Amino acid sequence: SATHLLETLNSSDANIDDIGTYDDFHTIDWLREMSRNRLRHRQIIYRKKESFFRTLKGLHDAWSGWLVVLLVGLAAGTCAGIIDIVTKWLTDIKLGTCTGKFWLNKESCCWNSETISASGENCTEWKTWAAIFGVDHGSSTTIYAVNYMLYIVLALSFASLAAILVKMFAPYACGSGIPEVKTILSGFIIRGYLGKWTLLIKSITAPLAVASNLSLGKEGPLVHIAGCCGNIFAHLFPKYGKNEAKKREVLSAAAAAGVSVAFGAPVGGVLFSLEEVSYYFPMKTLWRSFFCALTAAFILRSINPFGNSHLVMFYVTYNKPWFLFELVPFALIGALGGLYGAAFIHANLAWCKFRKTSKLGNYPIIEVMVVTLVTAAASYPNPYTRIDASMMIAELVKECGPVVQNNLCDYSFSKQPTNTTFSVVQDFPVAPIGSGLRTALWQLALALLFKGVITVFTFGLKVPTGLFIPSMGVGAIMGRLIGVGVEQLVYMYPDCVLWNTSCHAGHSCVTPGLYAMVGAAATLGGVTRMTVSLVVIMFELTGGLQYIVPLMAAAMFSKWVGDAFGNEGIYDGHIRLNGYPFLDNKEEFTHTTLATDVMRPRRGDNPLTVVVQEGMSVEDLETLVRTTNFNGFPVITSHDTQQLVGYLYRRDLILALENAHQHNDNVLSNSPVYFTLHAPTPSLSNTNDPSPVRLFNIVDLSPITVTDHTPMEIVVEIFSKLGIRQALVTHNGKLLGIITKKDVLRHIAQLNKQDPDSILFN
Repeated sequence: SATHLLETLNSSDANIDDIGTYDDFHTIDWLREMSRNRLRHRQIIYRKKESFFRTLKGLHDAWSGWLVVLLVGLAAGTCAGIIDIVTKWLTDIKLGTCTGKFWLNKESCCWNSETISASGENCTEWKTWAAIFGVDHGSSTTIYAVNYMLYIVLALSFASLAAILVKMFAPYACGSGIPEVKTILSGFIIRGYLGKWTLLIKSITAPLAVASNLSLGKEGPLVHIAGCCGNIFAHLFPKYGKNEAKKREVLSAAAAAGVSVAFGAPVGGVLFSLEEVSYYFPMKTLWRSFFCALTAAFILRSINPFGNSHLVMFYVTYNKPWFLFELVPFALIGALGGLYGAAFIHANLAWCKFRKTSKLGNYPIIEVMVVTLVTAAASYPNPYTRIDASMMIAELVKECGPVVQNNLCDYSFSKQPTNTTFSVVQDFPVAPIGSGLRTALWQLALALLFKGVITVFTFGLKVPTGLFIPSMGVGAIMGRLIGVGVEQLVYMYPDCVLWNTSCHAGHSCVTPGLYAMVGAAATLGGVTRMTVSLVVIMFELTGGLQYIVPLMAAAMFSKWVGDAFGNEGIYDGHIRLNGYPFLDNKEEFTHTTLATDVMRPRRGDNPLTVVVQEGMSVEDLETLVRTTNFNGFPVITSHDTQQLVGYLYRRDLILALENAHQHNDNVLSNSPVYFTLHAPTPSLSNTNDPSPVRLFNIVDLSPITVTDHTPMEIVVEIFSKLGIRQALVTHNGKLLGIITKKDVLRHIAQLNKQDPDSILFN
């Protein structure tokens, strides 16, 4: 059999682990990795009968997949729980501290207070900074100024510390991480991106960045952190650590666990990994991803970081029905979410491109401090931007009721209702908006404008920056405003034919909190272009199972409108901006070019570097390796016939030559090398003659080949579906050229009128 270097070197002292490893910024060959895994699995099966130890080794290999995803789930859930607790504490520290128990956040501090009100404002154990510094008895202006100043100072301290730690110890810890995780799962190698230092620094800096009140979230970074856990634990098992394709099965499960702990949505996490980030997702990976996400969610639920017995801060408890006439405003919210998503993607990519090409990119810490200063200074005066974005969303999705006392529920009742007015089945009485709600509406409008603009400049800073929560916050504000508008419309025109049969006189049939929930889904879908996983995440996130249809309508309209302005989501846009070699297997190639238009060598280029079956010496091959940096070489019969035999990988050739030198002293520089099944035997009469070297076993005799007239549409499908690195181009069996993955990506970039030289690819 011609398979393979592993069998050739199996009894030698060569480092077999080097076979199949890849250099930094290279892509893996999925077919070759799967072939190596099948060979490894066959060896384990054959050796099971040799001894009891071999049998145990086979059993360990069989269940190691479940063990590694269990460990990843445990680690991801633990990291998320700690990050959630630290983030909540640091966020509250900006506003004050708990007297005598500084390690408690505001909610924990006030749990045992006897003077706490429904809103938690009169808790005597929690002191603002003005009270701690003894200026709480001064004028209201002085108190406000002290709290304002310390809010800004602490926000700047948190953001600056995060930026410094990222720059000094782990530059890969910045950003969301999802574009890079998505690229890595497609088979790209980025050494250190999922390493130990990245895990440690991102776990430390993510709470700092969120607590600085920058318009970002920790959900995207949690996916990156879970991916780091997956990569670290995969190296404990040779089955996954030494095979890049198998390792990506663990990373897919880790991505599902990351979303599971970010949103408390195990099923949504699996669908997110399948729909958004994973490139190769077999059925066994689906089940293991489900198990990993379930484990992570269980650990997070056990830690209970939010103290509400739920996995998220904004779990809703109402179950009021929605009515058919509301599908119109739901669709409108979806369309507005798609418009916002398209505008945000274009603006953010333009700003990030400017950052890369200007001197601004040389001063990441200063940029973080400036954006933090602007954000903190503008956020504090508005009560809805002063608090954490998750807390703001939790306020916006709440239903108004008799015990809810805040501006969002301040209606002008002709007769103030008492608690006896309500029953379990009755609705909140409908009424015109009061002065408190009117104040809340213009504050929300200002928050919508501010959040929508500042997020453009925040996403992409050199600190951990998630995008889920800021996008959902913008949508929740928009949805709440529209919900209040629809509610007042129903109140002002109760006899309208659209709702006169649905709404009972004197009672509200519109739930503004539901509109906030739908708006959050619409903008998140507009920015990321998620659909199915988005809907599942949202109903797991909020517990609103009966609101699937409104969420589906908003998600579909959001995607339709967003795709009208461009098909790529924010993560695909950043992949393209960073030049990662990502070949999307969901996109269609609609052009009419042929393989001969893309292959190399082009007219005027140097001829293709090849290896012939016979006639080459060890010195020729060593010179070829030393003077070129190609990943492999086509093998032909001769330069005259150009008949294709197979493909020779560079790393395999290097290892085979080293192995030949180590095991035969007669292998010299002038030793002939044969890539044929049979080679001449050395002469027995003269033992000093150089020994021939037969390297037929390291030649891949079944490389992927296409003809010169194969449409590029088919070539792109082959590259994206099979995950190959190169395809050889032939004509009547004769070698004409080669098409690499980089050639395909450059060709697509040229057709899309983009810069083909921006692709970061070796």
